[in-house]
Amino acid sequence: MADGSDSKEKQLTIDLRRTDNLDVRAFQHVLQRSGLGERRPVNDVARLARMLANSNLVVIAEDASTGGVVGVARSVTDFAYCCYLSDLAVDKAYQGQGIGSRLIAKTRELAGPESMCLLLSAPGAVAFYKAIGMPQADNAFLYRSER
Repeated sequence: MADGSDSKEKQLTIDLRRTDNLDVRAFQHVLQRSGLGERRPVNDVARLARMLANSNLVVIAEDASTGGVVGVARSVTDFAYCCYLSDLAVDKAYQGQGIGSRLIAKTRELAGPESMCLLLSAPGAVAFYKAIGMPQADNAFLYRSER
């Protein structure tokens, strides 16, 4: 290549968009391939479907060359005050390319400037959120699910 980059390296184009009808199997696949599946009910497709059906802001990242979903940001928001970004998942094969931070930025944009964006990090992802400069709160409380 003229720019001196490795010819084996393929240029990825990742498209982000909001969707109201993400296929539950595509959601399941991204959760499994991201590592977040260890903390989500990935073997309960009916529950995953309810998670999607009751979310009102879902942003996906698609690999333009394959059309495959490689990242998901699933949120519940009122578009006026708060946005709970419940799931941020990027396929491990696509991590390290800024897709997660782009999904967060798109979620914040769509939730609106009046909405705060809150998420609870998986233990292994804390360093990612710190690295992208996401402010960390020390005043969060939660009741964990019973199952």
